[in-house]
Amino acid sequence: MKIYTSETCGELIRRGIDEDEKAAETVRAILADVRERGDEALFAYEEKFDSTSLTAETVRVSEEEFEEAYRAVDPALLSSLRRAKERILEYHMRGSAEGISETDADGRTTGYVLRPVERAGIYVPGGTAPLLSSVCMGVLPARAAGVEHIYVATPAKGGKVCPATLVAAKECGAEEVFKMGGAQAIAAFAYGTKSVPAADVIAGPGNIYVTLAKKEVYGRVGIDMLAGPSEILIIADGKADVRYVAADMLSQAEHDRRSRAIVLTDDSEFAGNLVAEVSRQCALLPRREIAEASLEGGGGIVLVKNLEEAAAIADRIAPEHLEIYTADPDALLPRIHNAGAVFLGGYTPEPVGDYFAGPDHILPTGGTARFFEVLNRDTFLRKMSVIRYSDRALKADGEDIVRLAESEGLQAHANAVKIRLKDMGL
Repeated sequence: MKIYTSETCGELIRRGIDEDEKAAETVRAILADVRERGDEALFAYEEKFDSTSLTAETVRVSEEEFEEAYRAVDPALLSSLRRAKERILEYHMRGSAEGISETDADGRTTGYVLRPVERAGIYVPGGTAPLLSSVCMGVLPARAAGVEHIYVATPAKGGKVCPATLVAAKECGAEEVFKMGGAQAIAAFAYGTKSVPAADVIAGPGNIYVTLAKKEVYGRVGIDMLAGPSEILIIADGKADVRYVAADMLSQAEHDRRSRAIVLTDDSEFAGNLVAEVSRQCALLPRREIAEASLEGGGGIVLVKNLEEAAAIADRIAPEHLEIYTADPDALLPRIHNAGAVFLGGYTPEPVGDYFAGPDHILPTGGTARFFEVLNRDTFLRKMSVIRYSDRALKADGEDIVRLAESEGLQAHANAVKIRLKDMGL
């Protein structure tokens, strides 16, 4: 792992969502095939990519499979899952979901009401590390929004879904779990098949094929965001515990070979100690090879002139996870505008947010925190405008409305107001 300066770190901090045209072509072909052939194509791709033979009867996880999953999950893990579920759901239920409306003295009522989408499709990765936590983080915001039908898609390797994933889906209130992954799962949720209902919104993280598929179907359905490999950026001063910072870097580096972990510090001695500590801890990890590849390809330490420069660089990167581990983290927070989630202080490692604190861990990556936001209840809610005019209000505004409509050459628009004004004697 290298140490850079703020002048030499350009390549390290420049990275966006991967644009792989070959992968995009593959995704477009899969989407078109599932759209055209439905279940037949979906099942063929599951056989090809996940060695899973499916039928209309087996694509849905059965009650027997759920029961088997509960028997396989450690009771202590189930207890922790239930506590996490309650914490996350409580967080997403905060605040009003009723909308707002105001009426002025002339009888103009304007506002909006909030309505949940009818169907949500939640994608849950099932690759090298099946993520039961992503079930909670995808399903519970939809549940908090009041979505009536919540479906989960997750790959079944050799016909089997990770038991913890199934238990989490049942505990969180998913209506159905479908054994499907990759671009073909996104296609099924976007277009619907005989066995899989179409969703209104598709949410959840996945690999590049899942991300590109979500990008392609956006517009036909809503999506949460375009998420790439996981990333963490840590701003640390010389007083930070080097062991903690190293552990936090590795907590993301072990996700994927394309993950990235970067530390910004104003202390050169700390930087040197951190290199050694990361190497020591990494050697002990079961996923050592993945973490090493991640640190080699997308990791590093940047020596900055001061913490204000660190905050400015962090804002340019717009990281998925930002830890501020300094003597006064609150002093830097006002300088941060672009991040998926911010973790303050030495006792708030990123996994606190991954599993238990409450805020969602499905976050924008690759710099997209500049315009995407964390998955939340609003992802599954629509603002629907509500307008009511009294006769008095229309009398007051009518001439302006007519004038504006006529300026655009839309006479029928103008007449819809004129006819009412005429009946009022105007």
